Amino acid sequence: MGEPGHLGAGAHPRAPFPGQGRGRDADAVHIPVLLQATLSFLQVRPGGTYIDATVGGGGHAEAVLSACAPDGRLLGLDLDPDALAVARQRLAPFGERATLRQGSFAQLATLAADFAPADGVLFDLGLSSLQLADPSRGFSFSHAGPLDMRFDPTAGGPTAADLVNGLSVEDLAQILYQYGEERQARRIAEAIVAARPLETTEQLAEVVAAAVGGRRGRIHPATRTFQALRIAVNDELSVLQVALPQAVDLLKPGGRLVVISFHSLEDRIVKRFLRQESKDCICPPEVPVCICDHRARLRVLTRKPVRPEPDEVARNPRARSARLRAAERIAEE
Repeated sequence: MGEPGHLGAGAHPRAPFPGQGRGRDADAVHIPVLLQATLSFLQVRPGGTYIDATVGGGGHAEAVLSACAPDGRLLGLDLDPDALAVARQRLAPFGERATLRQGSFAQLATLAADFAPADGVLFDLGLSSLQLADPSRGFSFSHAGPLDMRFDPTAGGPTAADLVNGLSVEDLAQILYQYGEERQARRIAEAIVAARPLETTEQLAEVVAAAVGGRRGRIHPATRTFQALRIAVNDELSVLQVALPQAVDLLKPGGRLVVISFHSLEDRIVKRFLRQESKDCICPPEVPVCICDHRARLRVLTRKPVRPEPDEVARNPRARSARLRAAERIAEE
């Protein structure tokens, strides 16, 4: 976890991605997805306190800080040190109203303790355009790079190359099926093992494409494989399940929780969590009398997920699969 600190003024808020000389796309810009819906459901107001648990390039955070002026404040968290460097530059004009900290939102309660009770908590899950544009991170099959895929490459831990080159066919197939919902998981896993060692994103994408017989319409055949490996490397689903209850704990009564997800696995976790936390009893149906003592803590604000309009998708193709769900913390009796 990085040292906490307020942002100094004076840096340009739209500076290019750091380290572009190492092959990063200098034109990569973080475009916040579902921005107006996010601000609306968060009910951003002057003087409010907000937590962006996935600050990324700082797009949502910048808009929240502008809307909560003149004295509102925001805490931005991210596991990715490169993303924090971009956010630090982008949010510098807000001075001490913006605080950035490095760390996993699995430790949200600890990282954000001094920002509670908060008026709003935001999660914008998945990858940012900055991460995808950097070949050295290994997230994209569109650029040749090492098979890394760690959100924090300085923290150690297994890389995508470790999984691809070290797991059995059975274990690889399970990851691809469970985290990528890949129907041809077994065939792809067998092809990967047969082609080992694989060291680059380009090599992996070619193996997958050959295994499944080429492109599936507009979707690259390696899309689900790369998603599955990234989720496995970063343990994303388990981390999300741990973080959501902590986010609710940090909210004041009337505070809002907003979650933007980009695939069905994330969205399913969020949907189930909001449904559970909006009920007074979560006992199984066969139990005649409540024994769980569970009390509702949330009021769900989105009966169905909010999706981007066609014009937003045209401007920002990354928004295509975005789903936003929101809820409000209710006072405990």
